[in-house]
Amino acid sequence: MKIIIGILVTAAALWLTTEVVPGIHIESSLISFLIVAAVFGLVNAFVKPIVKLLSLPVTILTLGLFLLVINALMLMLTAGLVGNAMSIAGEGIAKLGWAIVGSAVISIATMLIGWIVPDKD
Repeated sequence: MKIIIGILVTAAALWLTTEVVPGIHIESSLISFLIVAAVFGLVNAFVKPIVKLLSLPVTILTLGLFLLVINALMLMLTAGLVGNAMSIAGEGIAKLGWAIVGSAVISIATMLIGWIVPDKD
């Protein structure tokens, strides 16, 4: 049940991100948001810890600011994995910029929604 709630919270955060950030687009169907949320959760569960470990020296040198780039890269990887269901506008640095803004909005939205949705521990 906790996994389903997590996917629903992430899907809501992704919807809010597409409304606020003009450079991030997800097909406007509930199924698309749920698929993107599930893939984003899997990427964050399996790929992100490895990337964080490998980039630990850079993260320490930047006092943790490099984590913003890692979050953006995870969002870009998710967009690449889901194909046409999600896209990030731009090329190169512009695409990374939209991904950084999008990942920040997703993080804040997930935190706010998490406060509202009760946690069954």
